[in-house]
Parts: sequence; structure tokens; C-alpha cells
Amino acid sequence: MIVGGTWMREITYLEAIREAMTQEMRQNDDVYILGEDVGVYGGAFGVTKGMIEEFGPERIRNTPISESGIAGAAVGSALTGMRPILDIQFSDFITIALDQIVNQAAKIRYMYGGKGKVPMVVRTPGGSGTGAAAQHSQSLEAWTAHIPGLKVVQPATAYDAKGLMKAAIDDDNPVIFYEHKLLYKTKSFVPEELYSVPLGVADIKRKGTDVTVVATSIMVHKALLAAKELEKEGIQIEIIDPRTLVPLDEETIIQSVTKTGRLVVVHEAVKRGGYGGEIASIVAEKAFFHLKAPIKRLGGLEVPIPFNKELEKLAIPQIPDIIEAVKDVLKD
Repeated sequence: MIVGGTWMREITYLEAIREAMTQEMRQNDDVYILGEDVGVYGGAFGVTKGMIEEFGPERIRNTPISESGIAGAAVGSALTGMRPILDIQFSDFITIALDQIVNQAAKIRYMYGGKGKVPMVVRTPGGSGTGAAAQHSQSLEAWTAHIPGLKVVQPATAYDAKGLMKAAIDDDNPVIFYEHKLLYKTKSFVPEELYSVPLGVADIKRKGTDVTVVATSIMVHKALLAAKELEKEGIQIEIIDPRTLVPLDEETIIQSVTKTGRLVVVHEAVKRGGYGGEIASIVAEKAFFHLKAPIKRLGGLEVPIPFNKELEKLAIPQIPDIIEAVKDVLKD
């Protein structure tokens, strides 16, 4: 398929991430991957499968089961000029690595007046939907988004995943790259050549006039499905995918809300303390007099993610919840 003179083919989200890393490693010997089972096994979800055959064990480095140790090794190698990609099997386990990420990676460039830099990417799968239960299904992106010095990425499509991975590897700051487990098999059209999607630039996934829906990660797909149902009733929602939480493209969100006058924010993470509150507060501060109705926030319930499939679904926003929220803000 040719789009705008560029050849694209349909590949999965997983394949897009692998392709971005592979192409970067071919052109930059300083880029390498380290993590648990990233070699022959290919990582917990197979993202790095086949890469050790091309790059060898020096650049696809299997590590012991020690997230703190792996993160420390990544920080140290980044300081000496390498560009490590740290693979943390589940985003829940980032908690074990937070001392190195928060107190070292995020602080060093500032503390040394820019004389040292930490260009590293932390790849980590998050989210529920696989029956992995409470300790392997959390969405903790708001934790890292709170830390100055870290950039936070949440791609929703294969196209964005490849371009954002390229941008993350090229960035001279530590980037936390959250991948949703249920998105790995989703497909979209992706250019074969290497390209970059700039950090801090949102994407309007669907244009509309009645309500702005800001959705992250897998909730982008649920919002798009909700939009199809709402369209049958004559309701046109505009869906904004921030793509990166830090830096956040405030301008695109504000422009959309200024046009529609209504805002729904939806993410999978627990609503309390979730990043949706940050987006809502920015709109309240900068576009309050354009609002025609109170802002509506959707997020996960204040419970650990259940193992039971039906309870798991109930713990996070679903398509009917988005539809209901949109209709609620249209009542005012």
C-alpha cells in the first residue's frame, strides 16, 4: 500500500517495535538491549525474538532476575556513551527498578549541569486483559509521569509504536516506553523505512464536533469503537491520543475542547491519582470558559486487577462506559 508516496504494509504492534529497534541497532552500534530472557526466548512476549541471531549476545544481553541491577547497569552504560534499551518484563516490576530510574537516571543530567546524560529507553508491557491478575496487570504510568527528568510514552498503534521507539532511542534523556499487552497483536499500516514520531505531539485519531475524548493506549481503540456506536445517534466525538504523557501536547487538547466545549478523559489506570486528573486540570485552567459541561473522567476502579475474566473487565473502563460518559456531558 502506498500512502503519500510512502510504501506501507500492515504489521503488528509487536513487529513494529521490534523493527524499530532492529533498524536502529543496524545503524548505531551504541544501541543494545538488556533484560530477562531477551535472547533466544525473545522476552516475555516475544518482542526481541530473533534479534540475538543477528546481533549476538553482546548486544542482546540476557540478565539475572534483578530489575534494580538491570536498571543500574543501563544507567551506567548510558553515562559512558551507550544507548541501552532496558526490557522490564511487566510494568508492575518497574517498582523494583524505581530507585535507579527515579533517583539516578532522572536526576543525573540536572545534578551535573548537563555534563552527563542518560539516553536510555525502558520498555515495559502494562495493562490488564490477559488474566495475569493483580501483580502482572497494573497501569502505573502516572507514577513515572510525576518525575521531572523522565519522558513517558504510551503508543496505541503499530505506526506510532515504531516512530515513537525511534524518537525514544534518539532522545538524550531517559524514556519510559509503556506497551499494552493486548495491543501486541493489533495491526496498522507502517512504513518499512525508519521514521520518527516526535515526542510531545498528540494525534487526532478521529475528528468530531460534539465532545472531545482524550484516550490513552488501549482506550484509544475502545473510544474509536464507542464513536461508531455514538455516530448512529448523530453524536460526533473527537478522539485525541496524546501518545506521550511527558511531554504532553496541551495545545492540541485545548484546541479540541475549545471547539467542542465538552471533555471526557479515559485511561485504564486507576482513576484516583491517574493521569486523567492532570489533563482535566490543564483544561480547567486554560479552557474553563469554553466548557459547556463538567469534565468527565473514566479510569480503573480502586481494586487490584482480578484474575477472574469477568471481574477483570469490570475493573477498567469499557466501551459502554465511554458511550455513557459522552452522553452524560451532552446532557448539560
